[in-house]
Amino acid sequence: MKLCMKLLACCALCWSIGASQGAAQIVGSAKKSIPADPGEAGLNNLLATAQAAMDRKDYQAAAQNYQAYLAKKPDDATAHLQLGYADMSLHNLGDAKTEYEKAISLDPKLGPAYLNLGLILVDTDPSAAVDPLQKAVELIPAQSGPKFLLGVALERTGKLSNAIEQYQAAKNIDDKDFNIRFSLGRALLSAGRAREAEPEFRAALALRPDFAPADLGLARSLIDEGNLDAGAAEMAAYLEKQPNDADARVVRASALAQLDKDDDALAELDRAAVAGPESLRALKLRSQIYLSKKRFDDAIPALQKAAALAPREADIPALLGHAYLEKKDYPDAVRELIAAFKMDPNANDVLGDLVAAQYSNRNYPAAIEGLDLLSKREPLPPVSWFVRASCYDKLGQSANALEAYQQFLQLNKDTASDMYFEATARARTLAREIKKR
Repeated sequence: MKLCMKLLACCALCWSIGASQGAAQIVGSAKKSIPADPGEAGLNNLLATAQAAMDRKDYQAAAQNYQAYLAKKPDDATAHLQLGYADMSLHNLGDAKTEYEKAISLDPKLGPAYLNLGLILVDTDPSAAVDPLQKAVELIPAQSGPKFLLGVALERTGKLSNAIEQYQAAKNIDDKDFNIRFSLGRALLSAGRAREAEPEFRAALALRPDFAPADLGLARSLIDEGNLDAGAAEMAAYLEKQPNDADARVVRASALAQLDKDDDALAELDRAAVAGPESLRALKLRSQIYLSKKRFDDAIPALQKAAALAPREADIPALLGHAYLEKKDYPDAVRELIAAFKMDPNANDVLGDLVAAQYSNRNYPAAIEGLDLLSKREPLPPVSWFVRASCYDKLGQSANALEAYQQFLQLNKDTASDMYFEATARARTLAREIKKR
């Protein structure tokens, strides 16, 4: 999710710096016709002076002249539009919004006014931007800009499928626009349509090879598709441009771990850790790699750090308890596994580890209690029957122990195992003892 938000932020910056000026230039080129009536010479002069100032991008002078003109001719919708454009260029967005709204009230079919009003709102109130941008799309159907901006507004209000439709419509008009291709790729990726997002990011990179977020989007698309080798390679290309992106390094490490390249994954996690304290995802991934490599002494500190970051996530004490169990540190294993089981009482794997820890910790009644609960959820495997029998045996409950040993021998298929020989011997001994009684 962090990476998707990063892609959205990058596109927003790119649009606000570049494409917004493109949309505004469309408005600025629509000049107001100068009145032909010779009696309106003063108005003619104000309007001509304003338009000349706009042409040389002296927006302060243009705004002053349009204000003077509108003071005498307040019902001129196009002049309000041009004044809004001048105010917008001067970053007086509140004044520009007022002028665009006035222009729309005077001429409800003035498409550029809706477009620039939406452009002002899309960053501050994207839900409010949707209606004027929808109107701009209807009134200026041949241009890609209104459709693109409507897509941005819809995406920011959580209407992802509708945003994708607008981005695709914009692409149909202009498939060489970097912002459109990048934004479409990002939206498709966010919608879980990675296979469709991949070509959009490739097209964006063809247009702007230096734009690192497009590398990031392509890498994420490939990884989400399951093309881990290509995704890890593309993520490496992104990291050459953005070496301090710790989140991306963790994503790459995860892909490498899935490719069974554990040492490479750990090296990537180490590089990510240089930027600061490791994230929860990084710590979990690190601990899972250590556990798979049976490096329990390394896994435990990573899991302890993860537990401090997410004390209510049941999988962390479950893994920590398993690590302690593997180290034969049974009291600590019991403590962590009980904590994990309290958080998730339906976790049968945790319950199984807890039974093993209680048994190894010589708490036989607790182990039997755990086995009773587990037997209500799933058929017990042979090893669980052996543990149950051994618990009863050590507690001196001969009849129960014999019954459990017999059940183990009935289910067990491995007649060469130590458990088989022990169970066979104990069953014979217990049967004789019970018979003597």
